[in-house]
Amino acid sequence: MCTLFWDRKGVLIVDFLPQGSTINPGGVVMIHDNARPHTAAATKNLITTFGWEQFDYPPYSPDLAPSDFHMSLHLKTFLAGRQFHDDNEVKEAVTTCFESHAASFYDEWIQKLVQRYDKCLYNGGNYVKK
Repeated sequence: MCTLFWDRKGVLIVDFLPQGSTINPGGVVMIHDNARPHTAAATKNLITTFGWEQFDYPPYSPDLAPSDFHMSLHLKTFLAGRQFHDDNEVKEAVTTCFESHAASFYDEWIQKLVQRYDKCLYNGGNYVKK
């Protein structure tokens, strides 16, 4: 699993969970879309037992999920057709992809996200099309 933190100036952190490891963080605020597995009572109860806070998210729209929509698309294109011999090669390629973009690449999408969030809010939280 790769965790990516980025802002309008570029990549802040690219971190990889070691194979076979699990996550046990404290002080977590969950921000996820309203997909059925995320909104199921069992999932909500489990998150509550961990003592995690949940942040309400507007109805899922790919335009409102910058990492899902924007970063994953570019990573998929960057990795297309490549073969890797081990995990380290994959990690290096993923990190190279994320760090190879200029600040304008990240800034552009953050600015678009603000406009898309506004569009969603003014639409009563309903699905937003491009």
